[in-house]
Amino acid sequence: MAPQHDTGAGAEAELPEYAGHYRLESCLGSGGMGVVHLAQSTSGMKLAVKVVHAEFAQDPEFRGRFRQEVAAARRVSGAFTAPVVDADPEAQRPWMATLFIPGSTLSEHVKRNGPMAPGELRRLMAGLAEALRDIHRVGVVHRDLKPSNVLLAEDGPKVIDFGISRPKDSELRTETGKLIGTPPFMAPEQFRRPREVGPAADIFALGSVLVHAATGRGPFDSDSPYVVAYQVVHDEPDLTGLPENLAPLVLRCLAKEPEDRPTPDELMRALRSVSASYDTQAYIPAQRADATPVPEPLREEPEQSGRGRGRRLGKRIALGAGALGLAAIGTLTALQLSDDSTTAAKGSTPSTTPSAAFGGWKTAPVSKKSTPQCSYGAGKLLCAQPGVVFALDPSDGSLLWRHAVDTTRTSGPPVLSGGLVQPPLDNGRRLEALDPASGRTRWQRTVPAYTGLTDAGGMLLLTHADGTVTGLDSSSGAPKWSHRIPGQQAPYFASFTGDPLAYTTNISDDGSHTRVTAVDPVTGEVRWDVRLKGSLQPVGTAGKSVFLLSVDKVYGATEAVVRYTPGTGASRRVTLPVRVEQAHGTVRGNVVYLMGNGGSLAAVDMDARKRLWGLETAVLRGSTPVTDGRQVYVTAADGRLLAVDARAGRLVGQTPARLDSNSDQISAALPEPVVADNRVYAAAPDGTVFAVNSRTPGAW
Repeated sequence: MAPQHDTGAGAEAELPEYAGHYRLESCLGSGGMGVVHLAQSTSGMKLAVKVVHAEFAQDPEFRGRFRQEVAAARRVSGAFTAPVVDADPEAQRPWMATLFIPGSTLSEHVKRNGPMAPGELRRLMAGLAEALRDIHRVGVVHRDLKPSNVLLAEDGPKVIDFGISRPKDSELRTETGKLIGTPPFMAPEQFRRPREVGPAADIFALGSVLVHAATGRGPFDSDSPYVVAYQVVHDEPDLTGLPENLAPLVLRCLAKEPEDRPTPDELMRALRSVSASYDTQAYIPAQRADATPVPEPLREEPEQSGRGRGRRLGKRIALGAGALGLAAIGTLTALQLSDDSTTAAKGSTPSTTPSAAFGGWKTAPVSKKSTPQCSYGAGKLLCAQPGVVFALDPSDGSLLWRHAVDTTRTSGPPVLSGGLVQPPLDNGRRLEALDPASGRTRWQRTVPAYTGLTDAGGMLLLTHADGTVTGLDSSSGAPKWSHRIPGQQAPYFASFTGDPLAYTTNISDDGSHTRVTAVDPVTGEVRWDVRLKGSLQPVGTAGKSVFLLSVDKVYGATEAVVRYTPGTGASRRVTLPVRVEQAHGTVRGNVVYLMGNGGSLAAVDMDARKRLWGLETAVLRGSTPVTDGRQVYVTAADGRLLAVDARAGRLVGQTPARLDSNSDQISAALPEPVVADNRVYAAAPDGTVFAVNSRTPGAW
């Protein structure tokens, strides 16, 4: 038989006829370390034989890596991998033969057939969890789980290719110049601490593989491997398109910290709870109807409401609503939807006696299955969903009025400013304000294109692309001033209830300091301007001080809380004992409450200069916390509302999950709760708005 020809160049153009005793018949594919051939043994058994690239065969380090791959593949040979039949890592061209498994790779399957159906996704996740369980049991970490390394066999998925070096897959390299994985499917620790990579990295990769199987793309996508690496470490994954009952599990797999990810056994237990039709058999056949999805705790990060009044576009939207995509599992115990989650045309009528007797209500005044975003103003609950703004009676949830708006998404709640309701009109150039009593339009105005919109002090602050800021009177829509803010190239403002000023920051390129500017929104004048140490973000105000989070610019984690008092120029910095990932928070008195990715909720006393308490909640990602001094309230993206004792830091109550059982999409917008008159108002992905008694969280 004449030597075979490959599509490669150079030394790979002529491929060997045999590897050991196995005749190489055709090329199945080429990877970073070698070429995989379909081969046949003397007895006729079909094999897949991997032969190391000629250019690496003379490299002692690559020979060592290949020996490790052979050893790892031998240890994990079993039901979920391709069993090793023979190998010779010392040959002139090292090779390894495994049993040939008919079937396409997951990468090929998705490219040919498109995204998988929900039932197929569950079976894929279960099969990969079982495979990783067996792989990890023998002390092996795959480190390069990706769609092209998953074979879809008739009896379930098989994990292949245990090489840990992929020099042709990407430009990202370790200090020695050798790859440690494939960027879109690598865990954050593979970029941060590559020598400390453990089994949890494979779980992260599993989550990325599931996103690819469900959508045809990864949770972090870019043409540049460097951008992907940054997104993996810093950004939230895009889970749009995943079935709602799998998205929470996938998001927990994609947790930034290894200890926050489930084990394979935990995944399998959770998957059994997700559906009574859970089945790892009959992998590729036609889609079967799914059981009713069962939700898991999840969440998104909204903009300010109730406590804060900032609505931002541009960069703020990119970091907030654009990264909202998504929600997270808090526990691996599936939460069945109760009768309480059934939508209703109007809320149930509660008692109107004193607040201690308030029994709560729930309502779904708009049929669209998306999460309402609400605020409190003019004695009403003001809410927005894509295409509509409406007002509810806080006492019973009855619909008072609704008003159609020209917006296809909701980046925040409507707010009361200048005595009028200001809808979140973030995707157009026509602003309007509504009468809070009737919902009728009081004024409309077409404005120049803007990239940021914030309401503060009875004014609407529009930031334009050139950095100019225009202040409009909220009560009339009339422009009052327009100019640039000194020292702020692209000012995006934050404002807080009870504070007449608006705040904007400009962080230095190296993150060593931040210029903080306080602006009078009525006149546009700068009230004070200061340069403070660190990469800072304003989180709230209290008394005569502004509070800021000091964020590590490399990893995006909050490492300290800063209190600055402009009247005296005093600055106090309290370093956190444990960093809080992508924290967002609220201020009450001199205590700052922080909620971060991973479910960490913490209270920091700025007077005592210490963290008062820390709690790992049952929500991997929670909303911006809100407090009334007794409890701290957080919403999860499955519609749950949690109450935590503000002094002791213990969970004291939570509501049922409220997900739309007919949707395969996770809501991308879940707002923070609203606290008013001893009641807490929250919204859920099934379109409901609900109210509970803040004095009786244990009865929720």
